[in-house]
Amino acid sequence: MTALAAPPTAPETGRPTQDPPGRRVRKGGAGQTMKGSWLSYLILGFALLISAFPFYWTIVAASRSNADMAKVPPSLLPGPNLIKNFEQVLEEANIGKALLNSLIVSSSITIGTVLCCTLAGFAFAKLKFKGRNALLTLTIGTMMIPPQLGVIPLFMLIAELQWVNQLQAVILPGLVSAFGVFFMRQYLVQSLPDELIEAARVDGASTARIFWSIVIPIARPGMAVLGMLTFMTAWNDFFWPIIALSSQEPTVQVALRQLGGGYVNDQSVIMAGTLPVLIVFGLLGRQIVGGIMQGAVKG
Repeated sequence: MTALAAPPTAPETGRPTQDPPGRRVRKGGAGQTMKGSWLSYLILGFALLISAFPFYWTIVAASRSNADMAKVPPSLLPGPNLIKNFEQVLEEANIGKALLNSLIVSSSITIGTVLCCTLAGFAFAKLKFKGRNALLTLTIGTMMIPPQLGVIPLFMLIAELQWVNQLQAVILPGLVSAFGVFFMRQYLVQSLPDELIEAARVDGASTARIFWSIVIPIARPGMAVLGMLTFMTAWNDFFWPIIALSSQEPTVQVALRQLGGGYVNDQSVIMAGTLPVLIVFGLLGRQIVGGIMQGAVKG
């Protein structure tokens, strides 16, 4: 007969070791981990396919004719008409100039909104002056007013200033937003200690020096998030640019409206016109997200 193996003993006492009560011995740990990882990769891969399919379909639709798009079922492979459709886009709408105008408008609005809203948020959060709460309530109250109500007086104003069909007619009305002021005010209330401001004042720093040297470094993550939201909103804005601008000085949304004209919209031409927009937005989106992460780490 074979001898039974003795239970393991502790080297200090020589007594057999026992598992603590309530502890479960893990069986098949490596197999379960491998199974869980494969299941996770499968789910993530399926989600990636669903997310990437609209972009792939845009390429397929931009490379085919409108008749191919109307077939049932439609083709899922790219066609030979991509260059032809893109040439038609350049004839019907000035996409290159529209991209440049949208970049100028969105960047200007983003920079102005971030700086002005951070300054106003700092004033409402940490500075004490008469009427502060009333002004903050009035600012927040403007968010409940539909923007369509101010279109007519705003257009009369830019017509009086002779700014119709000029980019400043779209840039200046969007330099400050009530949401941005409230967002930065709430962020600075939580992130900026009052003791830090008091210590700076004891050292003789002015309000402007406190803002540039203390507030902006602390508010950098919030400013990055506000900048991303503002840039996306300004880039996708259609309502006011279609009123203030014309086809000679369009933004991207105004230029895309000119594509596929006629009794039946040419969806292939419209999709071809969106390809440069998707490429530019993909490049800018990567930089924006990188800026947010960098600001969050340094902040």
